Amino acid sequence: MTPSVYNIRPQRRADFTLNITLKDPNDVAVNLTGSVVLAQVWDKKRTVKYGDFTVTVPTPANGKIQLVLGHAITASLPNEARYDVMVISAGLKREYYLEGIVRPSEGYTAPSV
Repeated sequence: MTPSVYNIRPQRRADFTLNITLKDPNDVAVNLTGSVVLAQVWDKKRTVKYGDFTVTVPTPANGKIQLVLGHAITASLPNEARYDVMVISAGLKREYYLEGIVRPSEGYTAPSV
């Protein structure tokens, strides 16, 4: 399976949330019951890992997931990075469903807390 491509533009120093529905090649929502979903941000050469998304699966049967990058991670992102989303099924099959480029928007407000 070839993963779908979706580029993201989080604001630096802010929490970034992405709600998506994972679908198979036939555009049918993937049943994620019993699966593990992982997502990470890396440099293009995959030598520097910038962080892990916090992944929640509120409705596994409907393929809905929520990806969150916390403000500490978005603050340290370079001008361009890569991310992807892997699903490990209950049967331990590993597949990438989504990938893309991360190009943070600078954001100018810098909270003191």
